[in-house]
Parts: sequence; structure tokens; C-alpha cells
Amino acid sequence: GEHAADATHIQEFLAAPVGAPSVAEAAFANAAVHETVGELLTERGIPAAKGDEGAWAPSIDDSEAFEIVATACEQVAEDVGFEIEFGLDIAASELWDGDAYQYGNVSRSPSGQIDYVAELVDEYDLAYVEDPLEENDFEGFAELTDRVGEETLVCGDDLFVTNTERLQQGIERGAGNSILIKPNQIGTLSLAVDAIETATRNGFTPVISHRSGETEDTTIAHLAVATGAPFIKTGTVGGERTAKLNELIRIAEDAV
Repeated sequence: GEHAADATHIQEFLAAPVGAPSVAEAAFANAAVHETVGELLTERGIPAAKGDEGAWAPSIDDSEAFEIVATACEQVAEDVGFEIEFGLDIAASELWDGDAYQYGNVSRSPSGQIDYVAELVDEYDLAYVEDPLEENDFEGFAELTDRVGEETLVCGDDLFVTNTERLQQGIERGAGNSILIKPNQIGTLSLAVDAIETATRNGFTPVISHRSGETEDTTIAHLAVATGAPFIKTGTVGGERTAKLNELIRIAEDAV
């Protein structure tokens, strides 16, 4: 995806330690999944640099990436004793050429993209699918949500851009059931909180998120806790990512 050249077409494969009994155990499980993916790549003789959010960025196709991430989540879940699912940020706007979604030599129509994502949700029991369709396809989001919304979070990032007006459109049209929250995408904390409150009132799950160009600021950790958001995207490696995780652990232990 856009976060790494010559890597998978899907932008992000995300570990979701949904069974973790504590924030600390969730953070350590995610780090273990990251490490295990690296080990599995090494075993296959696949070199891997890292993208701009610290994730592995090997030159492999999407199907092999699914196999590796699923294996890593299963292995770590067995080791830690709680469930770890995974999710995706498809970043479909980056695949959309105005007519179809381009996955290298494979081209998918909007309806074909919906079928493909629904199949992935079913096959891999995905907990989360972000931006499965291009950023203005409210109708497609609604169709996909109708098909898989009981099983997974269908999250809008580019669709909603932390904007309450666009979120309201999604609510009215049944487009998605989750919104990604990036405070500096909308410009102020108060507007970000407005979006979170609107989402929560209407049954949408807010997911607090870092950005690709991050700092060690920990505000989003406090925002996630203060608003009761069930998910936060921070990444697992690099000081600007672990700063949020460490702050979440400190908050959980009443150390701040």
C-alpha cells in the first residue's frame, strides 16, 4: 500500500488482541505478533524492510501475507492464552482508478470488491476492515455493512475523515459501523470528540488512530481512555508508537 513501496496491495495487516485481559498484555501480544511475522518471513527467506509506520513491508503478494499473519496470530494466541484476531486497512482509494480496484494484474469492479472483502471477512474471521471501498462510495459501504457488519467492524477513515457531517451521512445510509478518529485530521480535539460522541450515540464504534508522520505525543492514548474507545491504532515498534502504548499502560496502572 501507500505506506511502503513494492509491498502488498493491501496497506495494513493489523493484529487485534481482542481477548487480552489487560492493556499491557494486549501491547505485548501485538509486539509478539510483529516479531513472529518477522521470524516467519526469515524462515521463508523473504527479506523485509519496514514501512513508514514501522510495519514489515516484504515484497510478497497479498495471499502469502494473509497466510503469514494468520499463522503469527494463531501461534501467539496459543502462547499467551487469549484470542488474537486480525484486521485490515485496505486503503481502497489508493487502489481505485475511477472504474475498478487494481490489485496488480487483478482488476475488481465495485461489486467484485465487495464480494472479495466479504470473502476475506469470512475466511479469516476478520475483526476489522478499514476503508474497504473508495472514499466516496457510501452506497458500497452500506452494501458491505449489510453483508458483514454483524461479524466485523467496517471502518471509515477516508470515507469520514473524522468529520461529523460525513459521519452523519454514513449513519443515515448505513454505510459502515465504525469511524477512525484522527484529531489532527479534523484539526481540533473538540471536533474529534464531537465525532466520537456522534458515533457512539448512533452505534458506531470509534477507533482512535495515530498518523503515519507521528511524534511521541501521547494525547491519543488519553483520548481513547477518556472516551471509552474500544480500539486504538498505534503501531508496535518505534518510539513514536510505543509512547502511546506505554502511556496506556501507565493510565491503566494509575501511574499518571
